[in-house]
Amino acid sequence: MSSRSLPRLASHVCGIVFGLFLGVSALTISASADGLEDEIAPTGKLRVGIGISPSGGPYWSNKNENGDYTGVPVDLGKEMAAQLGVPVEYVAYWNSGQITDGAATGAWDVTFLPKDAERETKMLFGPIYEVADATYIVKAGSTITNFATLDQPGIKVVAVSGTTTMRGAQAHLKNAKVTGYQTYDEIFNLLKNGEVDAFALSRDQLNAMAKKIPGTRVLDETFKKTVTAVAVPPNHPLALAFVSKFMTDAISNGTLRKAYDNNGLKDSPIRVR
Repeated sequence: MSSRSLPRLASHVCGIVFGLFLGVSALTISASADGLEDEIAPTGKLRVGIGISPSGGPYWSNKNENGDYTGVPVDLGKEMAAQLGVPVEYVAYWNSGQITDGAATGAWDVTFLPKDAERETKMLFGPIYEVADATYIVKAGSTITNFATLDQPGIKVVAVSGTTTMRGAQAHLKNAKVTGYQTYDEIFNLLKNGEVDAFALSRDQLNAMAKKIPGTRVLDETFKKTVTAVAVPPNHPLALAFVSKFMTDAISNGTLRKAYDNNGLKDSPIRVR
């Protein structure tokens, strides 16, 4: 190699090294540069909004005897935080209506909850990961056998306040009165004591309840298809793109199936739409 070629070679090598440096630097700062971190974890943690109830299912979470949260949303939130490289923090609520209200105040960064038209005006939804039939359970000794005998004046129907199921029941029933309560536990006790005629909820959860309250019966008909999806607060397009990809991948790579299996839902099929 001639002495004249050395400067050109050195310049070429320096160019390659400088290019590699820029590439590595771009990868390092990309998370901050595209604004994702500011949208999805503004506090430095991924705050996951969860609904607390012993009723189980793909939406509800619980707190075990050790004080740890458990549930499908808990497992999904933990995996999502790991992918982002930030700690996870759970923000617990008694019902999905309270989670909805938290979207406007920035109380949580991501959640998993039933979706309907009203909630779509208050937050951004990603992929649906559960589709469930909503129906009613009637108290022990009730003569109600179907929707026609349920929807009568003087019949007391209850639902969890501010939920898609409550709004669905109010739209469905023209004569029976639908009253909302803040927690599943309140309603469970009312039904157990025979103080209300019926409770509106998803069929799987009501079937589990029927085993705990002898004599109660879940009606065969369905009044609404309840869909559960991942969601982020409004005006968070980058966060929505991230959680949508996360859920799409979770459905295809087995992460969602594992979350179901870990939380007593091994026999429950994953219903997506």
